[in-house]
Amino acid sequence: MITWRAGVVVSLGATWPGAAEVTVELEAPVGTATAGDTVRALAFPALVGSPEIGDRVLLNVSALARGLGTGGYALVIALPDRTPADPPAGPGHLVKARYTPLQAMVLGVDDQESPHHELLRDAEDLAGLPVVVADLHSALPAIVAGARFAAARAGRPVPRVAYVMTDGGALPAWFSRTVAGLRSAGWIEACVTTGQSFGGDLEAVTVHTGLLAAKHVVGADLVVVAQGPGNLGTGTRWGFSGVAAGEAVNAVGALGGRPVASLRVSGADQRERHLGVSHHSLTAYGRVALAPADVVVPLLDGDLGVRVREQAAPLARRHRLVEVPAGADLRSALAGSPVRLSTMGRGLDQDPEAFLAAAAAGVHAVGP
Repeated sequence: MITWRAGVVVSLGATWPGAAEVTVELEAPVGTATAGDTVRALAFPALVGSPEIGDRVLLNVSALARGLGTGGYALVIALPDRTPADPPAGPGHLVKARYTPLQAMVLGVDDQESPHHELLRDAEDLAGLPVVVADLHSALPAIVAGARFAAARAGRPVPRVAYVMTDGGALPAWFSRTVAGLRSAGWIEACVTTGQSFGGDLEAVTVHTGLLAAKHVVGADLVVVAQGPGNLGTGTRWGFSGVAAGEAVNAVGALGGRPVASLRVSGADQRERHLGVSHHSLTAYGRVALAPADVVVPLLDGDLGVRVREQAAPLARRHRLVEVPAGADLRSALAGSPVRLSTMGRGLDQDPEAFLAAAAAGVHAVGP
C-alpha cells in the first residue's frame, strides 16, 4: 500500500534528463523523520510538472517508511496547487505503467503511428547481433567498459551500444543517473524501454521488439539487456526480478541473436547465496534460459576464482562456458567509467569482482 505525506519544497537540487531532485519539508512524520524534517524527493516533470521552491507536494514515501533501498528518495506524486500543462497532441497510443494514477501514454517504436512501424512489422532477425544479458542495472556501465576495452585492444572502433531496459526494477528510465551519464558520455547510443518501463529514447512493447529496434532502428553493434535500477528479491529461488535475465536469453535466441550471459558475482556480499556466483544467476541461466548462451566465467584470483568456476560448471549442461581473464588491465578500464560504479552500495574498490565479471562479458561480446 502507498504511504502518502505532504510537504513544501524548500530547495532545488540536481537535475538530469527526465528527473529533478528537490528537498521537501515534511508536514507529518514518516519512518525516522519527524514533522519539520526534510527529505530528498525526486520528481519526473513529464508526469507531475516541475516543482519550484514553495510548492506544496504530495509524496509517496512508502520505501522510506520501510527503509528500502530506493536511493534515499521520496517520490513526488503531484503538485496539487499547480498541475502540469497537457502534453502537445501527437501520435502514439502505448500506455505504460498501465492503470496506475501516473500511467504514461507514449509513442512506441513498434506503434502503428511510428515511422519505424513498417520496418519492425516484418523484422524478426537479429542476424547474430551480440546481446549481453545481465541481472542487475549496475552491470550496465561495466559491460560497456569491457566492450570498449576489448575493441581498443583489437584496434577496432568502439561499438555502438543500445541498452534495452526491462521492467523488473524502476519503470522510468529517468530514475537512472547511469543511463543519463552513459548517454551524455557517448558510451551508449540509445536506451530502449520495454514492457511497462518507459522514458527511453525509444519505447517498445516487449523485449523482442526492443531488441529488434536496437538492431534495425538504432543500428547497434552491441546490445545490453538488464532491468532498471532497483532489484526486487525475496530470498527465494524464484522470487526475484532478475529471473527475467533467463527470459531475455530466450528472446535473443528466438530472434537469431548471439546471447552472452553475464554472471552476477560478488566477493564481498555477506549473504552466502550471493557469494561467488549469485544463486539468481544459477536459476535464471540454469533453469529459465532454454536457449543456449555463452556464459562468461571471469578468471579471478584466489579462492574466489575457484569458487566461481565451480559454481558456474553446472551451467555447461545447457550453455557454453567461456573463460575470460579479469585482471589489472580490465580493472583499469573500469576505473575510467564516466559514471559511478556501484552495486548494492559497494563500489569498485569494495567489490571489484562484481564489476570485473560484468566487464568480462562485454569483452567476450566484442572480442574474438
